[in-house]
Amino acid sequence: MKWYLLIYFFIFYSCSSYAQNNDTTMDSTRIIKPDEEWRRILSPSQYAVCRLKGTEPPGSGKYNKFFEKGYYKCVACGARLFDSDTKYDSGSGWPAFYDVHEKENIKHRKDLSHGMVRIEVSCARCDAHLGHVFEDGPEPTGLRYCINSLALDFVPAKEK
Repeated sequence: MKWYLLIYFFIFYSCSSYAQNNDTTMDSTRIIKPDEEWRRILSPSQYAVCRLKGTEPPGSGKYNKFFEKGYYKCVACGARLFDSDTKYDSGSGWPAFYDVHEKENIKHRKDLSHGMVRIEVSCARCDAHLGHVFEDGPEPTGLRYCINSLALDFVPAKEK
């Protein structure tokens, strides 16, 4: 009788892990790469921010005081994240946006690091760390997406 249980658990475990793996590979929008490939694609500074959840020093990012028309995409995978018309100068030392391009492109998770309670923001497509979101931004959302320049690429608006 014990061998029936053993076979049952083996079949159940095999089927459930196959289904989980199958779900992951069937999701065509998700980008998963080995660590070595991320190191090849990203500069060392970008890698430290996007993959190791680091941050650039305040005031050092190229997009902090940058206000051209266009949009910002993930430096790691190219997903469109923020639009220039939602960018503002928060005085924090990092690029700030009061809204995202599409909510589906951003993931939020609780971050308890450094003795603080914050909400981490990452790219939903490739899981690149972008920065944090705070509830002290301007209307209409009241949010401040505080984002590392190193996690972004800017695409200028096309002139008419």
